[in-house]
Amino acid sequence: MEEKKRTRQPNGASSIYLGKDGKWHGRVTVGVRPDGKPDRRHIERKTRAEVTEAVRELERQRKDGTVRKAGQQWTVKTWLEHWVENIAKKYVSENSYDGYEVDVRVHLVPGLGAHKLERLEPEHLEEFYQRMQKNGSSAGTAHHVHRTVRVALGEAVRRGHVAKNVAEIAKAPRLEEEEIEPYSIDEIQRLLLEASKLRNSARWVVALALGLRQGEALGLKWEDVYLDAGYLRIRKNRLRPKYEHGCGGTCGRMPGYCTERKQIRREFKNTKSRAGRRTIGLPVPLIKLLAKHREEQELEQKEAGAEWEDGGYVFAQPTGKPLIPNTDYHHWKKLLEDAGVRDGRLHDARHTAGTVLLLLGVPDVIVDAIMGWEPGGSARMRARYMHITGPMLQNVAKQIGDALWGGPEGESETPAESN
Repeated sequence: MEEKKRTRQPNGASSIYLGKDGKWHGRVTVGVRPDGKPDRRHIERKTRAEVTEAVRELERQRKDGTVRKAGQQWTVKTWLEHWVENIAKKYVSENSYDGYEVDVRVHLVPGLGAHKLERLEPEHLEEFYQRMQKNGSSAGTAHHVHRTVRVALGEAVRRGHVAKNVAEIAKAPRLEEEEIEPYSIDEIQRLLLEASKLRNSARWVVALALGLRQGEALGLKWEDVYLDAGYLRIRKNRLRPKYEHGCGGTCGRMPGYCTERKQIRREFKNTKSRAGRRTIGLPVPLIKLLAKHREEQELEQKEAGAEWEDGGYVFAQPTGKPLIPNTDYHHWKKLLEDAGVRDGRLHDARHTAGTVLLLLGVPDVIVDAIMGWEPGGSARMRARYMHITGPMLQNVAKQIGDALWGGPEGESETPAESN
């Protein structure tokens, strides 16, 4: 008959025993608690083999110094909610926090929140991503959620709450590389012609000609534009507005549609990276266009009178307030439609500007400076943003033909005939 009594082990040694509840138990001393008492952990499994494996793993963690801290037994829900509100919110940008908060509240907590943090496995994450996509989420959304949980669990590892980051082991949802076709020179000219009929027409010129990101264009101030010298400086990013009710929530609308809404987020932030803070030379036609734009804005200021709110923005509302990114996006879509140009993202204008620089043969170091790319990742960014177009390929093909077949005189010959 198997012995069920617990065999006494020397102080500090691990023990394994069969309990009166019919389950196997393990005890492992992993260190000392904050109060000075031994930190002895308890493990419970159905079989002796399982508890032995768990005890040995905890002993390995003790040796490697990766044992989770004693104290609160985190669930995925309690840890993610603590992390996003008390850790991430203090140290990341407003936009990053918004993305993290939505991933945690909408996806991760409902889908994985009941798991104990230390028991979370890579397979749990992979199955969760599959469920997300079966329920209608895109692969891009699932991939964003994966990045969020990876960051959150990385912080849990650094703080000793778990021994490993299972999100670094789990396979992220596969993303198909999005095929992006930049606008052709003809399409750019049609867009610029249509934009010339609009208020703030220079807004779309700086997007297509200089490749400014939306936040950079909407955050641009006159103090950073030097028309006489022919350049501008990028130093700020316009942030997406965030509102709260001014009526106490009695209007029954979303905060952004409350007639008494209050802005609770700053209008802009300084550009974070050194490469993002950059100086860009202005083409002469754009200098003239910006000078005309400034004159028109000065007239609007006179018309607005006391209602004018002078924030110094280059591209502003008729009362001087900064443009709202969502409204700016819809204006872009309307511009594409009115110009008879195929639909595309606003960010495709940046891809187009990068491709024009490639078409002009601008040196890589100058391209990096204009586009605001960090030196370490600039080659990767150039590959992503600068697209080889049909005319470029045709031009290269012609050069190869001229070199191998001797130009127009040899066009009718094949290599075999010329030998």
